[in-house]
Amino acid sequence: MNITKKEIDNLNAVLTVEVKKEDYADKVQGILNNYRKTATIPGFRKGHIPMGMVKKQYGKAVLLEEVNKILQENLHKYLTEEKLDVLGNPLPKNDNEIDWDGEDFTFEFDLGLSPEFKIDVKKKAVTHYKVVADEKMLTNQVKTIRKQYGKLTNKDVVAKGDEITGTFISEEAGIDKKTTLELDALKGKAQIKALTGAKVGDVVTLKTKGLFAEEQDNVRHLGLTQEDAKGLKAEVSFTLEEINTREMADLNQELFDKLFGEGVVKSEKELKEKIKQDAEGQFMQQSDQKLLNDVVDSLIENTKFDLPSGFLQKWIQVSGEKIMTDEEAKAEYERSEKGLRYQLIEGKLRAENNLQVSFEELKEHSKGMIKQQMAQFGQLDPSDEELDNIAARIMSNQEEVKRISEQLGTNKLLTYFKENAKLKTKEVSYDTFIKEAYA
Repeated sequence: MNITKKEIDNLNAVLTVEVKKEDYADKVQGILNNYRKTATIPGFRKGHIPMGMVKKQYGKAVLLEEVNKILQENLHKYLTEEKLDVLGNPLPKNDNEIDWDGEDFTFEFDLGLSPEFKIDVKKKAVTHYKVVADEKMLTNQVKTIRKQYGKLTNKDVVAKGDEITGTFISEEAGIDKKTTLELDALKGKAQIKALTGAKVGDVVTLKTKGLFAEEQDNVRHLGLTQEDAKGLKAEVSFTLEEINTREMADLNQELFDKLFGEGVVKSEKELKEKIKQDAEGQFMQQSDQKLLNDVVDSLIENTKFDLPSGFLQKWIQVSGEKIMTDEEAKAEYERSEKGLRYQLIEGKLRAENNLQVSFEELKEHSKGMIKQQMAQFGQLDPSDEELDNIAARIMSNQEEVKRISEQLGTNKLLTYFKENAKLKTKEVSYDTFIKEAYA
């Protein structure tokens, strides 16, 4: 067997594979001999079928199967030994021209080659948000806690600050939803005025436009999808079923201990510090995800290289369960091009900066998770043998290994970006972060 490569350009090549009779003859003959011993053909005793008849009936199929096996094995071996960085898989170029009645065969395969490019993570600055819990948020959180743990008292007439329960109905908008809401959650003065002074059993007509201070509340309180709730303009009737007022809980040691455990927090100042610490820990996760997304988008935009687009469209066309038309393959390529570019960029980043996840790292991370979970149930000092045994069970689950590996891989990439990318830190409140990051 002989394999040669002809480069068409930097991104495309053709492999020529010559398969000689001596490459497959012995294997084909061995299989046919076995068929002769085991095949059942009417009119012949088992094991006494003429070889000519066996070849006539099975020879072509066996030849095709064995030659294809040889092709696949040697193509993989060649690509590995030559260290060819290819995209997709080799595509047969002349398979319709093969004369299977001959003895020697020549196959051609199109190759799409991975482009050469350089990555500069410092080329363009990316904003790294430092999200802080400001005084307004902390005050609101304290107020929410005091309401949550406060005393609920039933009332007959709605007044400012009350919680009301009732059912929104609108046949026109397809609304029939029972809900509980705070009067303060409403936005329009006319809406608040219409409900203030209402009693249990009253039916109040309201307009949905500008009903709530937060548009998301249209989804929660009206029972609509995000799409239907957006910009909704309809009239709804609200049947008032229950009115309550909350007497806010005192900020005392009993409440602090109930929230965080005995003696952890001892004053309103310490309560705000604890809320700030917990909130900013959660904000950091959102900020890190935003940073990761923005650096990825920046790399895709600023790392320029060509792709073997013609080859890739052909590969997409034939590699799925159903063969696509030229138009379908082109459209699918355009949809997936951005993702493919980032796969190449990420692969190069990981290879050049040793950002791959090792088996030992997976195992140690699993043991750390197990240890944390056991501590929650009072097992503070498990033995290494216990941890190893449980980790082994986790590592035998391919889905779990994939999940942990992706998590660790993302963390490594994020750490690399924080240490090496060109970042400009911007300190903002959570509200400002949401407006700027997800506008």
